[in-house]
Parts: sequence; C-alpha cells; structure tokens
Amino acid sequence: MVKADEVPHARVLLAANLQTLRLRAGVTQERLAEMGGFHRTYVSHVERQLANVTIDNVQRLADVLGVPAARLLAIPDES
Repeated sequence: MVKADEVPHARVLLAANLQTLRLRAGVTQERLAEMGGFHRTYVSHVERQLANVTIDNVQRLADVLGVPAARLLAIPDES
C-alpha cells in the first residue's frame, strides 16, 4: 500500500498513465491530440508535465483512449 506522503503528484501520474496507455494503443502524440481535438503539441506537453490540464481535458483524453478518466490519475499497480 502507498503511504500518503508517497503519493505522486497528479501531474506526474497523469503524464505516466497517459504515455503508457497511448503507447499500448499504438498511437503517436500528434495522432492522439488530433483525435481529441487538441493542438498537435498538447499531448507532448501533458506527458512532459508542462500543461496544467483541466478535468474536462482529462475526460477527453480518457474518452479517446477508451478508459475511465480515473484511470489517468490512478497510482499504477506495483504487481
């Protein structure tokens, strides 16, 4: 179990989960941005933790990837 003081910052979790799910889907950053209606560099900024993402955009990214929005902010299972 992860202790409260060990919980990664939401931006770190979002970046890591987004990249993992995007790569599993075999989609480039530019293509994912296009599918979500974002600027072509947006996904890169999110994955590099440069963008302060709104909850609406988390939902849009999740919809494009076919996962619940909560999955993008979940702590990865260590098993």
